[in-house]
Amino acid sequence: MDLAFLHPLYEHPGPWASVYVDTSRHTEDTPHERQLTAQAMARQLAEQGADEATCRAVQSAIEDLRHSSEPHGRALFARAGEVVLDPPLVRPPQGGDWAEWAPLPRVTPLLELAGEDPVCIVAYVDRKGADFELRSALGREEAGGVTGRQWPVHRTGSADWSERHFQLRVENTWEHNAAEIADALAVCQEETRADLLILVGDDRERRSVHERLPKRLHDLVIEAPHGTGSRLLDDDVERARAEHVARQAEAELERFRAARAPDDEGRAGAVEGVPALIDAAREHRIDELLIRLDGPDAHREVWIGEDPDQVAVRRTDLKILGEQHSWPARADDALIRSAVATDANALSVSTQEVPAGGLGALLRWK
Repeated sequence: MDLAFLHPLYEHPGPWASVYVDTSRHTEDTPHERQLTAQAMARQLAEQGADEATCRAVQSAIEDLRHSSEPHGRALFARAGEVVLDPPLVRPPQGGDWAEWAPLPRVTPLLELAGEDPVCIVAYVDRKGADFELRSALGREEAGGVTGRQWPVHRTGSADWSERHFQLRVENTWEHNAAEIADALAVCQEETRADLLILVGDDRERRSVHERLPKRLHDLVIEAPHGTGSRLLDDDVERARAEHVARQAEAELERFRAARAPDDEGRAGAVEGVPALIDAAREHRIDELLIRLDGPDAHREVWIGEDPDQVAVRRTDLKILGEQHSWPARADDALIRSAVATDANALSVSTQEVPAGGLGALLRWK
């Protein structure tokens, strides 16, 4: 997950209100229910010590969602009477609505709730052209298409020389249209930065388009087993998106497993465990954080200073480094703050095997 969108959260000191709201239910009572949610979240923050202005800002922001049709939810991060960031979620928060007041914004849940949302282009292909549809967790929208040559596109059954000549022209039309579709699809992918291309149509048309796509896109292509005229169901797209995310996560885990083995000089390209990660964060060596949300190290208490690289296992360590002001914080959120400051990425992992304790990192250098 690219963490760049979190930069506004670290341009100001805390404490912060972090609120996760479920907007997946839509009934005639939804506006009233959202108003009750707004009041409950503001009350929870006040009970945890949040200032009145910030509680009001959060309550107002949730009340503004009374008539929202967002399919999953919203996260809200506020301080000093202002909502600084409110990203939409790609799946509802587990356990429903909740709020927390803490020195750092509680951003780790975003790795699962707002990240890893591969954008797909579904291309409905036939011999005359294609229609493109953009699909993500937030819905679907038309993404253009291409109309190729319209004649001739159908073969005949005759063996006459003139008919064979006609069939050759049909073949040429098919090949021309497949090339035009592939070109248009490549342009659409570049403009939308889509992570996945799903081709729908008869076998020959799908294959012809697939073969003509630039090589850089071949690994992004899935050929759906649906013929011309079929439309992909939401479940079909979600399955393809989930499989794509799982493949990417497994590839990163393999990189981590290989990198944590020391070389001949005893140096490794990956670390795990809170002390090693804190050392890497202070030296700006983290390239990608790996976090298992239920790992015991994720909620381990560490100490932070005002700057992102001021993080330590013990409070006295910060004083030795010259930091006069320090606060306790969760290890995962402290490390994400450091990762954001150094333009590192983060990945949510589900395996119980690695990283040990639930926190690890691939390093920029050994």
